[in-house]
Amino acid sequence: MSTKEKLQEDLLVAEQEDKENQIVLFNDEVNTFDHVINMLIYACDHTPEQAEQCAIIVHYKGECTVKSGAYPDLEPRCTKLLEAGLSAEIQ
Repeated sequence: MSTKEKLQEDLLVAEQEDKENQIVLFNDEVNTFDHVINMLIYACDHTPEQAEQCAIIVHYKGECTVKSGAYPDLEPRCTKLLEAGLSAEIQ
């Protein structure tokens, strides 16, 4: 492998590692606004205002990105949301 090829491969790996992922929260007919808000504050470190705005967006739009960042940071946060009965995934 040439130096140029190695450099290109290293850049691709770095781009993939830096890729920002998102936790997307989905609407459901089970959880209350208060529960969703409290879980966003707990799991995603939202302010009460941020959490309330996300809950409203989820309710009316069906989904909302609630946290962005590196996958290793998002995984435990998404797990907390799922364990609390919310519907979320990392994209």
